[in-house]
Amino acid sequence: MELYYVGLDYHLHTSTIVMLDSNGKQVAQQTIRGHWSKMAQWLKEQGKPMAICFEASAGYGALHDQLVPFAQRVVVAHPGRLRLIYQSKRKNDRIDAQKLAKLLFLGEAPAVHVPGIDTRAWREMIRFRSAQVEARTRVKNHLRSLLRSYGIAVPREHRNLWTAKGLAWLKELEWPTPTAAFRCELLLDQLSQLEAAVKKATAQLDKIAAKHAGVKLLKTISGVGPRTAEAFVAHVDDPHRFARINRIGSYFGLVPGQDSSAGVNRLGHITKNGPAVARKLLTEAAWQSVRKSPQMKAFFERITAGKKERRRIAVIAVAHKLARIMLAMLRTGETWDPQRHPVEDKDAALQAAA
Repeated sequence: MELYYVGLDYHLHTSTIVMLDSNGKQVAQQTIRGHWSKMAQWLKEQGKPMAICFEASAGYGALHDQLVPFAQRVVVAHPGRLRLIYQSKRKNDRIDAQKLAKLLFLGEAPAVHVPGIDTRAWREMIRFRSAQVEARTRVKNHLRSLLRSYGIAVPREHRNLWTAKGLAWLKELEWPTPTAAFRCELLLDQLSQLEAAVKKATAQLDKIAAKHAGVKLLKTISGVGPRTAEAFVAHVDDPHRFARINRIGSYFGLVPGQDSSAGVNRLGHITKNGPAVARKLLTEAAWQSVRKSPQMKAFFERITAGKKERRRIAVIAVAHKLARIMLAMLRTGETWDPQRHPVEDKDAALQAAA
């Protein structure tokens, strides 16, 4: 039975379809107006065996789930790798769909892992909580800035403004102007709402994490708390999908960019590819691990070599090491043993990370 190769360029209100036959010849091109579910229905109605490829963007998981029941194969392509493959300045929906169809036909489409709907929802909840925490921090900074702008010193007994007593002092504070008092009132209202949102989001995440043995396993590592463990497990999803342990650094954007030419190999700043929230949590966990684990502290100090300017480089190296350890633990199911080294260190590459 002849297989057709379909490239999709989809948006919320319009989608473009390009279809190739088994010889790579274009046999159809169609633009569907309306929600992309109409495009999926149009493809289903063709009644042809097809492989479908589209670029990962907002809603890619939902579209993937809608296409899987009737397509022989669905490939979600990595946006960054697509840009490396196709660097043409010509770009529109039709051309993008053609590129995807051709890559699929040639077997060169750079596929990404598509987790199940529950895992996708878990990841979104992790990002949501992180956004609420960041918003809460901004409100706190605004309150401190407001105090400084009027030259108001915080009493020693209320240096931690965010305790119940500190907040009560802020609420009772007499401001020099009504406008300043109004701003403080609004900020305190925002802070209260964000505190409640963070608390509820944390409770929900704790319920989800309780269903995943991997989260409990990773929390045995010194410095790794529940938020880091859950973010790692949610984004890894299947620990066996990585061909090698060392691939995990690239996935989380913890490896340096590389420019190799004419026998000269230059390593630059880390790529920062992949999930930003998980990378941030891994970096925070790295600092905690350095403080709590003698082995991690020794590794950190070996990278810094006594130079303060190398601390950022060293903590990224620790985060990379933690990620490799965590992946190895998820694969084996073994708790962390600080005397063992589940993965070997790649010091040369890690020391170049910035």
